[in-house]
Amino acid sequence: MANLTKEDIRAVTETIKELYLEDMIPWICGYSGGKDSTAIVQLVWYALKELPPEQRRKTVHVINTDTLVESPVVALWATESLEKMRAAAEEQKLPIIPHRLTPVTNNTFWVNLIGRGYPYPRRAFRWCTDRIKIDPSNRFIKMITDAESESIMVLGNRKAESASRKTTLEQYEKKRYRAHLSPNGSFPNSYVFTPIEDWLNDNVWQYILQVPNPWGHSNKDLMAMYSGASADGECPLVIDKSTPSCGNSRFGCWVCTIVSKDKSMEAMIQNDEEKSWMLPMLEFRNDIAADRATDRARRDFRRKDGRLTWYNNRLVHGPYTKQTREYFLRRLLEVEKLVHEIGPERIRNVPLISMDELRLIRQIWLDEKHEFDDALPRIYQEVTGTPYSDGTISKNKYFGAPESHLLHKVCQELYPEEVLLPELLHALLDTEAKAAATSNKRNVIQHFEEEIKKAFYRDEGDAEQIAALRARRAAGTAEEPIDPDDFIE
Repeated sequence: MANLTKEDIRAVTETIKELYLEDMIPWICGYSGGKDSTAIVQLVWYALKELPPEQRRKTVHVINTDTLVESPVVALWATESLEKMRAAAEEQKLPIIPHRLTPVTNNTFWVNLIGRGYPYPRRAFRWCTDRIKIDPSNRFIKMITDAESESIMVLGNRKAESASRKTTLEQYEKKRYRAHLSPNGSFPNSYVFTPIEDWLNDNVWQYILQVPNPWGHSNKDLMAMYSGASADGECPLVIDKSTPSCGNSRFGCWVCTIVSKDKSMEAMIQNDEEKSWMLPMLEFRNDIAADRATDRARRDFRRKDGRLTWYNNRLVHGPYTKQTREYFLRRLLEVEKLVHEIGPERIRNVPLISMDELRLIRQIWLDEKHEFDDALPRIYQEVTGTPYSDGTISKNKYFGAPESHLLHKVCQELYPEEVLLPELLHALLDTEAKAAATSNKRNVIQHFEEEIKKAFYRDEGDAEQIAALRARRAAGTAEEPIDPDDFIE
């Protein structure tokens, strides 16, 4: 479609009206705030307006997923758009209900990176996509589908976006159970409707720039946002892993590390002096996305449960160390404080990390990591100048920061070669202290054994020797006779 005509728009509008009137299956429109999803919601909006009120019988849910690490500019843009959309739909008596979806606190980017120490996401380890993008939308889709038995997803996917997207759409097109409705690979009894699948990129811009936005948000401002950076396309509603990463788009996460460089954010800062306040965020993002050698040095040589993984004649490092996690937290709070100081007024109420996330990170450090020195409140107050207040978390009743520092000092003086000893003693003391506060102590010995196995090695060099020996024995190439006392599995 080289040039979009009024007949093309009329054809799509009539298709939307016909499909809407065919049944009572609720619709769910994916809306990121970008050009494709804006076009979709506009088309559906105008189609419903053409129907008499008595025929607007079923609800159209418009869902926007905020990963909580969206670019503040885009997050504000989408939030303002949803607010206008809600007010306009009520005023125009349209059955359109906007929803802002967010990941559960346990799944957020910062809780997993800083709290649990997950290594930053990369192409082969995109742990963030499931947790912060797929899960929120899927939970909503499941809720609607369970309540209504069926649902129809209305998406702005287009064949011209990429060769892979074209292939996917054509494959689903062959499986259509009725006109215009493809099966949703993620949910049974859920279908996908892609009204502008044959539109080109220019067709989308033609439409949203020539047809006024019906809920009063400025499409010209949307184009200005796009013009500030490279035209990578928008971040689509992600409902499965076949959806491409939005790391190349301004409508992605500002901390995205799937790509080596965030060219969009760099371009936004370079092309618009008013967005120079984003520079600290870009620098922190680049700090997180360090080269492989630097990132490897930041991580524990063991996996989360203490196991060793030997690959390519070296250990595969696991989660970030305590020192790294605390460093990331401090840097994030510093960046948030600086952005709020130098950024525009409307940015100052947009947190880079929420208090709910801070509370859960603190809980993980205290309970799962056994770090009873309780560093988070101290770091928070040192950076923000504000005391950290959280009465919902129970600390270790017997030990705190002074005891932790003393423990590290004694271990360093008496057993400097035993690198993991302080961590082991922290875990044993914390486990015992928490068991003393409960009547059920049947798992205490089991927890002790788990922690002792995690800290069985003297240091990384000792662990490497053991892992290498295990690998040689497994391959049948070890020259040393097998002695069960050499090490404990």
